[in-house]
Amino acid sequence: QVQLVESGGRLVQAGGSLRLSCAASGRAFSTYTMGWFRQAPGKEREFVAVIDYRGGSTYYEDSVKGRFTISRDNAKNTVYLQMNSLKPEDTAVYYCAADGSGLVSVSRYEYDYWGQGTQVTVSS
Repeated sequence: QVQLVESGGRLVQAGGSLRLSCAASGRAFSTYTMGWFRQAPGKEREFVAVIDYRGGSTYYEDSVKGRFTISRDNAKNTVYLQMNSLKPEDTAVYYCAADGSGLVSVSRYEYDYWGQGTQVTVSS
């Protein structure tokens, strides 16, 4: 069992930066693939970024490539999402999720555990 708690979301102006954190508790965080997803009002929850259990492999949704960076610190049981050059279309609730399968997946259906989400609002 893994419990996830996101933090760091807030209101920011377009062009600004935020760093989201996701703190995990429970056993074996370092064995989980970790992903970030987001959900805007009236839209499906969509993939943003994923990092493998060791932090050696990452993958991003096309619209955030070059702007967002996912990283993890297994000693601190935490995964991060650094978001730069934010745009109004990045406005959403951001969720972190853990996948115990060992695979690197972009599908939300592969993830076993979810946090409660943190709101990011980008004003124009």
